[in-house]
Amino acid sequence: MLIVETIARIRRAFFVQGKAIKAICRDLGVSRKVVRKVIRSGSTEFRYSREDQPLPKIGRWRDTLDELLLGNETKAARERLTLIRIFEELRGRGYDGSYDAVRRYAKRWAEDRGQVTAAAYVPLSFAPGEAYQFDWSHEIVILNGVTVTVKVAHVRLCHSRMMFVRAYPRETQEMVFDAHDRAFAMFKGTCRRGIYDNMKTAVETVFVGKDRLYNRRFLQMCSHYLVDPVACTPAAGWEKGQVENQVGLVRERFFTPRLRFKSYDELNGWLTDKCVAYAKAHHHPELTDQTIWEVFEVERPKLVPYAGRFDGFHAVPASVSKTCLVRFDNNKYSVASSAVGRPVEVQAYADRIVIRQDGRIVGEHPRTCGRGETIYDPWHYVPVLARKPGALRNGAPFKDWVLPAAMERIRCKLAGADDGNRQMVDILTAVITDGLPAVEAACAEASVQGVHSADVVLNILARRRNPDPPPTIFTPAALTLRHAPTADCARYDNLRRIN
Repeated sequence: MLIVETIARIRRAFFVQGKAIKAICRDLGVSRKVVRKVIRSGSTEFRYSREDQPLPKIGRWRDTLDELLLGNETKAARERLTLIRIFEELRGRGYDGSYDAVRRYAKRWAEDRGQVTAAAYVPLSFAPGEAYQFDWSHEIVILNGVTVTVKVAHVRLCHSRMMFVRAYPRETQEMVFDAHDRAFAMFKGTCRRGIYDNMKTAVETVFVGKDRLYNRRFLQMCSHYLVDPVACTPAAGWEKGQVENQVGLVRERFFTPRLRFKSYDELNGWLTDKCVAYAKAHHHPELTDQTIWEVFEVERPKLVPYAGRFDGFHAVPASVSKTCLVRFDNNKYSVASSAVGRPVEVQAYADRIVIRQDGRIVGEHPRTCGRGETIYDPWHYVPVLARKPGALRNGAPFKDWVLPAAMERIRCKLAGADDGNRQMVDILTAVITDGLPAVEAACAEASVQGVHSADVVLNILARRRNPDPPPTIFTPAALTLRHAPTADCARYDNLRRIN
């Protein structure tokens, strides 16, 4: 094969060194025909191009293969067959050639139809406050010594390129709501349009074109923030290319090497600081004389004003077990004992769980994202203790229960008494009516007096309760005394003498 280096040596030998063709052939080991071709053509490179490609196997199947390729091209992207499926279809009709022949033919067929230009895109431009883009990514970090995969929410303002990044344990709808609220709170506003992919937490049905059936709660969030949602074409990530690029940038600059933090709060605080630091240190890709932060400060007054926090919870119905527990997301949460036997509604937020029954809150807990965990609130079980005081000793909700210091001292003193559990239950039950601060103060007063008894604590509580004011009695004018009576014991002696 005549390579570029050999052509260069032939040209230098003939035109610079003045060697004869015969000498060049002897020195370089090439034929005279090749040397004359290089000298006469003046080219520095020769390429071989086959004018006619023989297709001995595909020859009589060409029309059929063209028909299959053309029909496949007209289908929707998600319904198109792969080349191996087309090859199998062709072989089912009697074709006995190889898959490579079909693959090469399909490649030339696509080039002839100009499909190689399908990867070209039109650059987009956005006005200040016009749009933002949202997306998720999965990153690996070490939290509290355990390697976990976190779900990272990305929000990017299309004009200024200002970014917001926050990590979550899930990609659920309540996490989407929380990410939007925290991003808009940081930006101090939002845009008129939000660009999304067709994530199931936002889009329930994809119709032909741009029509979408959005999730009801997602539309409520967009209405709260005055955002018009727009969903991209399926498998068309370039329609939100800015946030797609941000995913790669954040992974390279923020999550490499692998991050180590104790909790999600600590990780997210660090990510927010990194977003601001990156914006202040890097120039805007289009307005190169300004940083991203400077362009963002100019864009901020043109954002839609921040409307405050959206009550972004995901509600699901649930039943209450006889042990006062509600199951949600592979975990169990306790509720008030009065809720047993009737259905409740679990309102899941990104960081907490609120359980309601008939509009009344019967349980509220920090959210846990593990599996098989049980979260107790011991105060939910205090009314049950009135009937089963013995459960105070070995009840699962009361293990490692940290009471206020004064109440804990009373509890330790009563542990040795025969009816200690009963007395402690009486004190705990008083919290329902008198409140925890009042009971704690009564326990502290009893401890100062050196008395550790439920009767004493309850007596102190009774004395501290404010009695009702005495009723005011108005005396009629006819019964009003004109002379105030005086105390005179001698009147009693006079009565004795008369008798």
